[in-house]
Amino acid sequence: MDQLVSDIRQIIHQSRESAARSINHALALMYWHIGRVIVEDEQQGQDRATYGKGLIKNLSSQLVAEYGENFSSRNLQLSRQFYLTYPIVNSLSSQLTWTHYKILIRLEDANKRAFYMAETDKNAWTVRQLERQINSLLYERLLMSQDKESVLAIAQSQAKPTQPHQVIKDPMVLEFLGLKPQASYYEHDIESAIITHIQEFLLELGNGFSFVARQKRIIIDSDEFKIDLVFYNRLLQCFVLLDLKMDKITHQDLGQLQMYVNYYDRSIKEPYENPTIGVLLCADKNDAVVRYTLPENNTQLFASKYQLHLPTEQQLADEIRKELNEEEDDQL
Repeated sequence: MDQLVSDIRQIIHQSRESAARSINHALALMYWHIGRVIVEDEQQGQDRATYGKGLIKNLSSQLVAEYGENFSSRNLQLSRQFYLTYPIVNSLSSQLTWTHYKILIRLEDANKRAFYMAETDKNAWTVRQLERQINSLLYERLLMSQDKESVLAIAQSQAKPTQPHQVIKDPMVLEFLGLKPQASYYEHDIESAIITHIQEFLLELGNGFSFVARQKRIIIDSDEFKIDLVFYNRLLQCFVLLDLKMDKITHQDLGQLQMYVNYYDRSIKEPYENPTIGVLLCADKNDAVVRYTLPENNTQLFASKYQLHLPTEQQLADEIRKELNEEEDDQL
């Protein structure tokens, strides 16, 4: 009897979710078609363009009286912009709502818009999650480690990530932890906050990550060590070890993380799995120390700064400029 009730509940929930998606998609299509007829009416002749704003206002006053505030001048203007941004109706996703599209059409860069649309579709992001990813400059942060074509191809499932740098972000933005940037914290404070907000942290890590362990205990020749956080990435098919550091990292920190990675590679991972990745998540780092400590062909160890607040575009531009200058200096 219990199993029967459970099966019926699942059917009800799935049907309701399917109905909600259908309604949301139908609503988005309605606004798209409204935008289409407005644009087509405007394009009938030059005289039409002279009263374009008046047309929207007059339309709105009549539609609001009949159908309510959903047909305000603002929404009609957005419908027009929606159609102009996505002129091919088949390019619309049935997974995205009208509210998703209202956010996406604000993005002027077509590549950025295509990236966020694909990621929202693939990961079933809520409107709030989409806004958070845009505000945290996810697209720009990924461009710091790879080219635009790769970022778009992976987002649109035309390619899968094959290298660790394609999934490891620097910096990582952890504003959802609710910790004040100016406060002083111990490593376990950050770790506890991450565990409390593990769903948001997995979203920040990116596609394919799952949580494995906290304070993973390992024994090496009778000495005990603990790895702060262990994850697994199913796309790269490898373990990802994350070590937290509150101060600027040193070569000793990297050496310890290398030991953890070596242990996992030699004692934990299966032969069919790829080499383990180690990420040192730190409040500050010396990029030169990182480069000179790690071998030139390093593909397993990464140092990533964390931020407890959303970055500005200027902050990210400064970060990119800094890394480029350091790379140039290193090549001299």
